[in-house]
Amino acid sequence: MILGLVLFLGIHVLSSLRELRGSIVNAMGEGAYKGVYSLVSFAGLALIIWGFGHYRGTGWIDVWTPPTALKHIAVALMLPAVILVVASYIRGRIYTTLKHPMLAGVKLWAFAHLLANGDLGSIILFGSFLGWAVYDRISLKRRSDAGAPPIPVGGPTNDLIAIAVGVIVYLALAFAFHPVVIGVPVMGA
Repeated sequence: MILGLVLFLGIHVLSSLRELRGSIVNAMGEGAYKGVYSLVSFAGLALIIWGFGHYRGTGWIDVWTPPTALKHIAVALMLPAVILVVASYIRGRIYTTLKHPMLAGVKLWAFAHLLANGDLGSIILFGSFLGWAVYDRISLKRRSDAGAPPIPVGGPTNDLIAIAVGVIVYLALAFAFHPVVIGVPVMGA
């Protein structure tokens, strides 16, 4: 899991180091850079998933026991987190207001999971993502370029679509993905 975090978050940090990224792109070409970036990201994500699953299956290390109320708060925080991630692709006023709703969504997602999980593996996993998202948002304020793909920005209709899609994705994550894939029910548990 830690190797996966280093690969996944490391390659994402690399993109924030604009001069280094630029010299690598100049050396290998934009297409090759994007290919390597994608492969490293995918490998890192696969290792995170495999490593966290292995950790959960072989030796849970409790650090603290979250009160039940924090788990309910985490479930509530996940709805805006998912909507924000969707709003980063279906751009409207949410996007223009927050500028980087994906990072805001990742921060909410990680924070919510830190509230609900008191084991060492979860603290490392979600704390790493929270730390990266905070770092990346700060680095974006210091960059001269936007650092995001050019996606047209719409109006309030896009926000309504982002909210509707976000609610559907949230329900799918809560009722299907999390209990089936992760093995932890979040609704009615």
